[in-house]
Order: sequence, then C-alpha cells, then structure tokens
Amino acid sequence: MRNLLRNRVYSFINITGLSMGLACAMLIMLYVKDEVSFDRFHSNVNNIYRVANKNIKPDGSTNGINGFSGYFQGPRFAAGIPEIQSFVRYRQNNLDMKEGTEIKSQEVFETDSSFFTSFSFPLLSGNPKTVLKQPRALVLSEKMAQKQFGTTNAIGKTMLFKDQDKFVPYVVSGVAKNCPQNSSIKFDILMPLKVSSEEEANNENWFNFFMNTFVVLAPGANIANVEAKMKVVYESDAKESIKMVAEKYGVKDKAVYFLQPFTNMHLNTELSASNGLTDASNPMFSYILSGIALFILLIACINFVNLTVARSVKRAKEIGIRKVVGGNRKQLIMQFLGESFVLCFIAFVLALVLVQLILPVFNSLSNKALSISYLFDARLVAGYIALFFITGLLAGFYPALILSNYNPVQTLYSRFRLAGKNYLQKGLVILQFALASFLIIATLTIFSQFNYLTTEDLGYDDSNLVIIEKWGINHNEAKLLKQELIKSPGILEVSPKNGGFWSTIAKVNVDKEINFAYETIDESYLPLLKIPLVKGRNFSKDFPSDSTHAVLVNESFVKEAGWKEPLGQEVNFWYNENEKYTVVGVVKDYHYEALGRKIGAQLFTMKPGNHFGKALIKIKPGSETASLRHIEKTFKQLFPVSPYTYKFMDQENLKNYEAEAKWKQIMLFGAVLTIFISCIGLFGLSVLSAEKRTKEIGIRKVLGASVSSVVTILSRDFLKLVFIALIISIPGAWMAANKWLDNYPYRITLSWWLFASAGVMVIVVALATVSFQAIRAAVANPVKSLRTE
Repeated sequence: MRNLLRNRVYSFINITGLSMGLACAMLIMLYVKDEVSFDRFHSNVNNIYRVANKNIKPDGSTNGINGFSGYFQGPRFAAGIPEIQSFVRYRQNNLDMKEGTEIKSQEVFETDSSFFTSFSFPLLSGNPKTVLKQPRALVLSEKMAQKQFGTTNAIGKTMLFKDQDKFVPYVVSGVAKNCPQNSSIKFDILMPLKVSSEEEANNENWFNFFMNTFVVLAPGANIANVEAKMKVVYESDAKESIKMVAEKYGVKDKAVYFLQPFTNMHLNTELSASNGLTDASNPMFSYILSGIALFILLIACINFVNLTVARSVKRAKEIGIRKVVGGNRKQLIMQFLGESFVLCFIAFVLALVLVQLILPVFNSLSNKALSISYLFDARLVAGYIALFFITGLLAGFYPALILSNYNPVQTLYSRFRLAGKNYLQKGLVILQFALASFLIIATLTIFSQFNYLTTEDLGYDDSNLVIIEKWGINHNEAKLLKQELIKSPGILEVSPKNGGFWSTIAKVNVDKEINFAYETIDESYLPLLKIPLVKGRNFSKDFPSDSTHAVLVNESFVKEAGWKEPLGQEVNFWYNENEKYTVVGVVKDYHYEALGRKIGAQLFTMKPGNHFGKALIKIKPGSETASLRHIEKTFKQLFPVSPYTYKFMDQENLKNYEAEAKWKQIMLFGAVLTIFISCIGLFGLSVLSAEKRTKEIGIRKVLGASVSSVVTILSRDFLKLVFIALIISIPGAWMAANKWLDNYPYRITLSWWLFASAGVMVIVVALATVSFQAIRAAVANPVKSLRTE
C-alpha cells in the first residue's frame, strides 16, 4: 500500500484502467447471464416445446422453416399422442377498448385455459386451472391492474372491448405478477382463445399459420418418437386437405412438424421468438460484447504489466536490499503478487461503483432491464471472484517473475539495466494499440453503414407524409375519407393502401409460380410518393377496367418472370376462378421494406374486393399542427368507434435501424474506452522513458539539440510501435468488417479512407499523448538534470 501511495501517477493509471476493464467485464457478464437464462424460470421448462414446421421440396431440400402454427396443431396432436400432457396456443391481437368516451387500440393475448398450469406465471389472485375458462374472462398483469383500477384487487371488475360491432364487458378473473424481464412471453392482458365451430370444421386450417403453439411433454418422453407420431397424426387427419390443396393451389411441398425446445427460441436466429413473443436476440450480440470487454480488460492488464516492468529500475535497490537481508525469490514473488491483488481489489471495488452508475445507460443501449441486484446471483458472484483472481494473476505474475530475478550486486551498485531489447514490453504495446485500432475501424464501419442506411435514397419521397391506420376500409369509405381530408388547404394528396404486409403467389408464362409483395392501392399512390414508372402507364380513372383487369409490377417482378417485354403479359391467380390480369405498367424498384431486406417482386392492384388498412397523407411543410387537427377531426367523424393514431413515415423508416443505432453507440463507447486506456498506459511509459533518459536529454541540449529534435527522439520509438500495430490490425479489421457488412444486401464499400482515417486518429492521439511528456522533458533546464546525476 505504501508503494501505491508513493507512486500516485502509476497507481492512478493502473487502477483507472483496471476498474474500467473490470466494469466492462461485469456489465457483459450481466448481459450474457440474462441472455442464457431467458425462459428458464418455468418449473417444467425442460418439457415445454414449441410446435414448428418446415416445408420439404420433392427433391428433399428444405423450402422454408418457421415456428408458427394454427388452430389445429395443438389440440389434434395432443388428442393423438399420449406423451403430450397439455397444449397452449398463444396469439397476439389488437382490440378496440373503450374507457369512458375514449376509444383506443389495446394489445391483448389470446390463449388456452391451460396457460397458467403449463407455464410458471404466478397469480396474485384467481385459480390457475379455471381463471381463463369463461369466454369473456380477463387476466391482467399487476401493472395493468394498477393502471386501470388503481389496485391489484381487481377481481370482478370489467373492461369494455369491441366484439363484432359493439363494445361488451369482459370480467377480470385473475391478476398475475408482472412477467419476468427474461421471458419471451410478456403480457398485460390475457383472454381466452375462441375458435368458432366453422373454423373447427374447416380442415384447411391445417395450412393456416398465425400463432404459437406450445406442448408440455411427459417427463422422459422421447422427442424423436413424438415427432414421428406428429407426422402420422398430420398425414392421417389432414389427408383429404393435403390432396385438395395440392390440386387447387399446385402445392408440391410437404409439411413436416417438429418440436423446438422452449429455451431454444430466444437466441435462435432461424426459429426466433416472434409473432407475439418478445425480445428475440442473436448470440452474435453476446460474442461481440464479450469481445469488446475482453479487449478492454486485456489492454488494462497490459498497462499494468508494462508500467510495472518499466518502473522496475526504480525499485531495483529495494529488491537488492531485500535479497541481501535474506529475502528469497518466492517471498519477492508473493510480495509483488500481493501488491497486484491489492491494486486489483481497489479497482474491483471502484468497478462495482462504476457498474451501478453506468447500468441505466447500458440498459438503454442493450434494450435490457438489468438490475444491480443481478450482481448478487450466486453464479455471477463466483464469476466475479474468478475474474478478480484471473485479473490479479494476469496483471501481476509476469512482473513478479521479472522483478524477483534481479541480481542484488548489480542493483545495489546502480549497474542494473533491463536486459535485452524489451521485446515483450514492445509486443504488449503493439497488441494494445492493435486492439484499439481494430475497434476504431469497426466503429467507423458501423457509423458509415448506419449513415448509409439512414440517408440512402429509398426510391420514394417519405417527407411530410402522415400515416393513419384503419383496418377493413372498403373502397367507398376510402373515397369518402379522401374527399373530406383534401378539403384542408394543408393537405396536398391522400392515397389509401392495404394495411400490414401482404404477399401471395401467382403464375406467369403459363406455369411459372412467383411469390411477391401484394399491394392494394389507388391511382394516386405512385404520384404521391413520387415513384416513377419505367414502362407503360399508371392506373387511371380514364380506364375503368383497371380495377378488375390491370396490374402494375416492379422491375424485380419483371426480372424474376424473365420478361423482355412486360407490357401486356398475363398474371394468373389460378386458385381464384377467372382471376387473370394484364400488366399495364412497370414501376421502378423502390425500398418498400427496410434496407436490411433485398427488394423483391412486387405487384400492385386496385381489386375492389381487397380492403384498405391505412391512408398516406401528404401535408404542406409547416402546416403540421393544423393538418393533424383536421385529420383527427375527420377520422373521428367518419369512424367514431375506431381508435385514432398517426405516424410520420420518415420517423417510422428510421425505427427500422434502431438496432444499428444502438450498436453504433456501443462500439463508439468501446473504442473510446480502449483508446483512452491505451493512451494513459502510453503516457505512463513515456514518463518513465523520459525519466530514464534525463541525463541523455541534458547532454543533448548542452550540445545544442533543439526542443523539436529531443521530442522526436523521445516519441519516435513509441510511434514505430503504433505504426506496427496499425499494420497488424488493418487486415483483421477489414475481414471482420466485410463479414459483418455481408449481412446487409445494401451496404457501403470499404474504402481506403476508412482505414486511413482510423490510422490518422490513432497516430494523432498517440502522438499527442507521448509528445506531452516529451515536450515537458525537452524544455527542462539541462543544468538541473545533469546536476542530479
């Protein structure tokens, strides 16, 4: 401790670097622990599976895989397979809810009555076996109960939800504890799943996939055997429907059902937690964050080793005296390791404080709700203890071996010099700056790609564009809405469009099937968005038959169809009687989805039987307040029992890249931290280098050396190491950046300026760090420095 206090600068550098490295490691351990613990709180979790399926082509290859199912899979598999003890269907829905005179859209989840006996979601009130038995029962989370009624004692209270065309009361039959943060299932309102007798009788429901179905197997059940029985049940129960679908729609693929472990969903990128399940993740996030934490901790440990070895000359006499008075090498090793552990302990305590301060920001960046209480988990405590000992040994073991090996005679007669050319010390500095350079290049890559995603021309104009949603608007209602809205001088144009994302299949060239995005629009849609046509014409009121006989397609559709002359080609929806259309125009490709997805085939129709789900409204710049007021007033007049919300399209487009925005911030934080820790280490080494060369600097100045030449001499060796670090890091950073960018169909091209910018940044920062102490040493009075010798 006395040694730490005597050398405050070096103690500060080591403690600061180590505490930052340890804090990062702790935060990442919290993150990874949360990721791998997802959904594991259910008491029966090892026996819970999700029903998934894949389509097998006639040649045996897989043509799509998903974790969705419909009404039939759960009950029919459970009825025919003894190993399935129970099933739970779980479906997200949005219902109109009435509170006083206000109507709003409320997210609810529909599920089976076995929900609370299959999953471990504790009820504050209500019977788990019967709480969802009644058709108009509700189970609220304690948060929702407090919000709606100001108390969790809400049994028997009612809420009004729209059923058909009227609002009916649903009765609260239970209140559940808030769902854990690390749960894929999160609900505020649960209600019973209702399946009509018509749906039960329609065997085509085997082929409708829109919800999640979970099954609870008997302990010890053989998964392969259960999946084989699922195949038998499906092929037997759906035999006639399979035949009918094959004949009617030309489906040749074969559906195969299998079971996905419940704990496998959260980190599975192919069968992710979706369609009503939340917080799906990617194991790559854990790998990247763990890599950043390891980089930072390693750089901090390198600082410790370098500074300790560099300072060893100043402690040489102390070591010599200890050896002369009887101290052996083992005692010296234990002393230096002890100093290392004391320093690590101080850094560890400081790291705990830093974690508590940084945790809210980290939660925001990582979309988590981690709590400091997680730190007291038994496994994490064991992990932190292991981290403490590993860091202490990593930072202190090599210096202890080096220092304890000094020759006492040489040290006492001041003849001691570090042997060799300090290759290890130089190698560690190179490694340190190579890691920092790697992270800076990675950060610049993410910044550039994010800038590209958010500024690239989408192929349409999304400025001053308001979206309002109303599902099920027929063409006459859409026409009336448009007429009323356009009366405001602030509204330039209105165009209805289908809600959500529609896709379907049709035949071209007689028998070639094409999957495409299916858009229902009117003639004003393309002009409103300023989307050009490359061939043919737009829909027009001058051609009344457009709604029943004409379609527009995009360039990607033309390419997939293999048409050289697309105008006049026929698109055949063969599964609907006499539904054939003629292509009258080709729309220039535009990004109708996020830039993370490649532009696919797209078809536009004005089919009268298709309902709209939203309206796009172009408003004058500067008229937002008045225009939004008019839009709300008009909407509520025309649809008084529907909830009203609005969005700006450009803001919605930016939301597509929230993940990239957060990673940009995380990588920036990591890069700044690594370069800061590297530089404080470099600063410490430059101070020691200047101190060791005090006499040399004095002689050079007496002989006429300028300040700039002295600064160059002191800085040159360190800058050489930084240059070598850059040369080493650039190839690895280039490969890693390219691999990450390959995830994007539309991406930046890695150019030389990105690597040059990173190199200049590292060199400038390193030069500024080293030059500070070099200039200070160069301007010192040479007479004073020589007199001290």
